[in-house]
Amino acid sequence: MLKYRNILVFIDVDQESQPALERAASIAEKETGAKITLFLCCYDLTFEMTSLSSSDEREAMQRIVIKENEEWLKAIAAPFKERGLDIHCQVNWHNRPFQAAIVEVLKNNHDLLVKATHQHSKLSAILFTPTDWNLLRKCPVPVLLVKNHLWPKHGNILCAIDCKSIQDDEHHQLNQQILKEAAVMAEIVNANIHLVNAYPSPPMNIMLELPEFDPINYEDGLKKFHQKTLNDYAQTLKLPKDQIHLAQGLPEDVISEVAEKIDAELVILGTVGRSGLSATLLGHTAEQVIDNLNCDLLALKPAGFISPITL
Repeated sequence: MLKYRNILVFIDVDQESQPALERAASIAEKETGAKITLFLCCYDLTFEMTSLSSSDEREAMQRIVIKENEEWLKAIAAPFKERGLDIHCQVNWHNRPFQAAIVEVLKNNHDLLVKATHQHSKLSAILFTPTDWNLLRKCPVPVLLVKNHLWPKHGNILCAIDCKSIQDDEHHQLNQQILKEAAVMAEIVNANIHLVNAYPSPPMNIMLELPEFDPINYEDGLKKFHQKTLNDYAQTLKLPKDQIHLAQGLPEDVISEVAEKIDAELVILGTVGRSGLSATLLGHTAEQVIDNLNCDLLALKPAGFISPITL
């Protein structure tokens, strides 16, 4: 069964190389019949604010810019077409690239969005939400954020599992979804699957307010609970013990540390979309992990997720 039949590659005009296209091509070459669409969003505010031009003249200028970008995309696609890949090009005029990309996903039923990523400053992340973060929150299909780490044969895929929410049916289903996605990706790229989970330290406020509180027993019980839950998930894929990783700390720190330790080529985790002020100030684990990883990140939405962006 084909998993990724219709891949959308978000092209970054500010990058000389296009690692997202390379990654999508490597996946499509292993998925017979897969189609790749190169997507580019262009916009120039000066074209919209030119009072000396009529609406027809502005539209004509837009068409020229779109045509130039289409030719540029075709030149990028040419070497990949020579490799036998089915590649198409799509250029949209839109002032919000993430929104245009999600509309393209919805309109043409893409099943994977691939985009290269790079570091964001914390200041810009608060004032100007990066396209990556909006895609993580709002894109209804899996988002593969690509860095320059190679995908070697027999490499490692790291699945971030949320054990503390095992009694939450939505989180449990998302964990299972992560495992299924990992199994598919591991088969496509011939990789090994690892699981990782982080458990928290004893809460300081309880330790201060309740003198009878025993942090050692609490921590030991918490660790055993997380270990058993993680082992149960690992058993579904029959993973050996050396591919199961549990550590105390913040999820974003533990995931990044384990990914570096095993030289992971891909980290898979679930993300739940937020909107409004909470999204701007809080972010989520996926967002906090991005800049700390030296490998690709595949972010999944829970089943039934509905994007706030619509057709």
